[in-house]
Amino acid sequence: MKAISTKVVKTLTLGSYLNCNDNSGAKVLKVIGVVGYKGVRGRNPKAGVGDIVICSVVKGSPKVKGTVVKAVVIRQKKEYRRRNGMRIAFEDNAAVVVNDDGVPVGTEVKGVVAREVAERFTKVAAIASGVV
Repeated sequence: MKAISTKVVKTLTLGSYLNCNDNSGAKVLKVIGVVGYKGVRGRNPKAGVGDIVICSVVKGSPKVKGTVVKAVVIRQKKEYRRRNGMRIAFEDNAAVVVNDDGVPVGTEVKGVVAREVAERFTKVAAIASGVV
């Protein structure tokens, strides 16, 4: 996985709820794990913009509700600082459901995507309405 140019503040922990902003059928996701997180024993994994999280579908179509999926965090409420000094914060915590290769399951993304996600996951940025 490609490195991102910004040090993102990791604020999403286990049990955090994310809005699913694609047309995969899921509406609300609950974080149950973080892919690639290495921490001290007993510490809860944390995730931020551009990270892959393992989620359970809480709300959505009956076909996908209750399933375990992988998702990429595309927005977070907590502000973080870019290298040029700009601070970025979004209105909500949002994610896009992806498969094991990082390709999005849905065909469109509602809302904007952070630039850090576009650097790491080009396929997600390609179907997004905008990149901030």
